Amino acid sequence: MNEAIQVEDAVSSTAGGKRPLYAPRVPIYPKRVSGTFRRIKWIALVVLLGIYYLLPWVRWERGVGVPDQAVLIDMPARRAYFFFIEIWPQEIYFLTGLLVLAAIGLFFATALAGRVWCGYACPQTVWTDLFMWVERVIEGDRNARIKLDRKPMSLNKAARKIAKHATWLLIAFLTGGAWIMYFNDAPTVVRDIFTLRASETVYFFVGLFTATTYLLAGWAREQVCTYMCPYARFQAAMFDEETLIVTYQDWRGEPRGRHKKGQSWEGRGHCVDCNQCVAVCPMGIDIRDGQQLECIGCALCIDACNGVMGKLGLPGELITYDTEANQKARREGRPPRYRLVRPRTIIYALLLVIAAGALLWGVTFRPSLEINVLRDRSPLFVTLSDGSIRNGYTFKILNMTRRARDFTLDLSGVDTATMKVIGLDEAQTRRVHFAVKPDTVASYRIYVRVPRAAVTDEQMPLNFVLNEQATGESTIYRTVFRGPGE
Repeated sequence: MNEAIQVEDAVSSTAGGKRPLYAPRVPIYPKRVSGTFRRIKWIALVVLLGIYYLLPWVRWERGVGVPDQAVLIDMPARRAYFFFIEIWPQEIYFLTGLLVLAAIGLFFATALAGRVWCGYACPQTVWTDLFMWVERVIEGDRNARIKLDRKPMSLNKAARKIAKHATWLLIAFLTGGAWIMYFNDAPTVVRDIFTLRASETVYFFVGLFTATTYLLAGWAREQVCTYMCPYARFQAAMFDEETLIVTYQDWRGEPRGRHKKGQSWEGRGHCVDCNQCVAVCPMGIDIRDGQQLECIGCALCIDACNGVMGKLGLPGELITYDTEANQKARREGRPPRYRLVRPRTIIYALLLVIAAGALLWGVTFRPSLEINVLRDRSPLFVTLSDGSIRNGYTFKILNMTRRARDFTLDLSGVDTATMKVIGLDEAQTRRVHFAVKPDTVASYRIYVRVPRAAVTDEQMPLNFVLNEQATGESTIYRTVFRGPGE
């Protein structure tokens, strides 16, 4: 019946029966289903949405004057906080490492169990599932929604449509607002939004994410997975004959056909052509046609088919998670064999361990102090009235700890070099004392002077040696001193 309605809708939307340049979208009305995989999807939805909406409210004590939000990307302060980890701008490679780790993990999961990410954890899938649940609660299950859409507009239909879209917009607004909380203190930004004291930027991004969530999860739905998501285009390259995928056992189901009570199963397959697997599919495909680009591996067709098999008194798993190799073995009467460990998965696992190890090592042994020195390039040097040569440097100390630190700065490489720190010490000296505040970047302007007779080359090695007084640790920054030469 569904196929007839879809064909009729598609034909009636064309002008004069001519084939259109672009095929119209055929609406999909997924049917409610219960079963193991549907329960797993509900659990995943509740857990993932719970983390997304509640995580910005988790507090993490870091000290006075520092945000206490556990996860926060503080754009004005140029910091990213992840519980006990604080990422500085120059450490953006940690975020890159997380993305690499996530990508390899996705490849590994795909090689093992197909598009399990798409079916259970992808944001598009999670929010679309939530939107479809709202639609089902307000408008009814599959048949009721089809009938409602085909009816002319009435007060009842208008009320249901308005209620549905209002609920969608509310969920989308909560989604956009929650995303903003990852970039602002959650209690503060929520109060500012509802008291109209938030910035225009905040309102813009809340509106943007509200609109995109509403459009993608409410209207676009399966079109995002089919046409917009690049993963659907290349994920098959990570499959092999040992990958677990949603599979129709045609050797057992064919030839298919309607079945009457009491009729023998001899000479026919177990598939009764009830189309329940198609009716529950959020992508609107028929898994019996084989593996398809649109299939997201949600396995709801397995739940639907198992329900029908149970009513008929037949074994379940006519549609099941299995590998192509096992399906071939079952077809030939051989016992199935699962090979989780194979060259493809070994390579992904090794890459995953290496990436995770490198990221963990980088976080564990990340330095708490960095030095940046920028030498003046215009002019390269200045000749003073006494004939000595002077170079200018901008000296920055990054104290990435929650405590104040005292340092001494020495020069090496040019024995006769002296320095003067503007605003700190007006005298020419070989050693300077610094006191750097916690979690700050201290910037100093330093002039290094060398007698003209000691400038023997156009470019001489010069070292800034920074010593921490409490620990005695030294950090050396190597640069050059420029002059006219001989």
